[in-house]
Amino acid sequence: MIKDDPTWMTGAGLCTPLGHDRDAVESALLAGRSGIGPVSTFATDDYPSRIAGQVLDVPCPSILEPTAFRRLPRLEQVATWCVESALRDAGLWGRHRDLRIGLVLGIGAEWMQLWEDDHRAGGDRVRDPDRDRETTLDRVARRFGLSGPVLNLSAACASSNFAIEIGRNWLRRGLADACLAGGCEMAVTPVGLATFGNLKALSRRNDDPAAASRPFDRHRDGFVLGEGGGVFVLERSGDARRRSARAHAEVVGCGSSSDAHHPVIPSPDPASAGRAVIRALADAGVRPDQVDHINAHATGTPVGDAAEAAVLRLVFGGELDRIPVTSTKSMTGHLLTAAGAVEAVACMAAMRRRAIPPTINLEEIDVPLNVVAKVPREHPVEIAVSNSFGFGGSNSCLVLRAVEEPIG
Repeated sequence: MIKDDPTWMTGAGLCTPLGHDRDAVESALLAGRSGIGPVSTFATDDYPSRIAGQVLDVPCPSILEPTAFRRLPRLEQVATWCVESALRDAGLWGRHRDLRIGLVLGIGAEWMQLWEDDHRAGGDRVRDPDRDRETTLDRVARRFGLSGPVLNLSAACASSNFAIEIGRNWLRRGLADACLAGGCEMAVTPVGLATFGNLKALSRRNDDPAAASRPFDRHRDGFVLGEGGGVFVLERSGDARRRSARAHAEVVGCGSSSDAHHPVIPSPDPASAGRAVIRALADAGVRPDQVDHINAHATGTPVGDAAEAAVLRLVFGGELDRIPVTSTKSMTGHLLTAAGAVEAVACMAAMRRRAIPPTINLEEIDVPLNVVAKVPREHPVEIAVSNSFGFGGSNSCLVLRAVEEPIG
């Protein structure tokens, strides 16, 4: 066990409705820019919700020739781009085949998306299971020559945080020299949009897409579907120091719980999700009065935002009046299994730029929280909490700490 060596995030690879690298995404978040618009990749006339945060063009990584890259399923394109970008950002490109690098990503409904795309193209792949023995992660790991453990997990919207926790555990147990962890999701498809729309979970502000995602606002009417991915390189701090790497953040705490209250409705008892936050803080050795910022899960559903406010009040008590809270889903939409990864980058932005990204579209707050509304707020952040609470009662919390020491 190498448990005492802190875990650093030394690389980040991103593909989002707001951009495809960390600087671009951070700048867009702090500018309060919305990445949400009308769905443009298929006809939506009969859909109750016709808007989303889409990724229309995934950049081609250097490891593949552009024509071959465009033939890949879009989910695999995103995962491949994010993995290469994270390795490059960490300074491990060219060395990655010589290290035991693990890969753990949250991915939801992988086969459903593959079969749906194939069906739309006139295929019948769903009836040929022999074609689907290899997962997206298997192909990505082989493409990059990764020799560490590989795991694909699906825990709904909590998946990315779970993946980061698992990656940290692999490092602590000495199972990998470094780990790629995060989530990828490309659910803006005819079936995906129809499914969430028919659940009445999605906003129907089709005439004003940029204003549709309204976490914490009294007039919110559901979340906006988003897509993309985020992958981080996790390393033990000692290894990162030896190669003069710089950390974006330290993963100091992870916590999880399951309430299994309902397939889609959060538990009315805040203690269930609260346990995930309490466990993360305890794991980090952080008290509520030491937290500088909370990136809330807050998707913009009437019951979900209120339930999370109750969770935060239970855990943080009177400290909650001091702590700035935001929901960056107001700009990106809800990236489902990839949400936690992109929101970890929002926490990095707050740390690096000493300002909290805003919750845009917040006109009339109806929760007792210190929400950063409409415009960013200058505020130094050393410790940030990021919540991800998923359908089915999968709850996760990540605690990140700024790493400011010079390396080398």
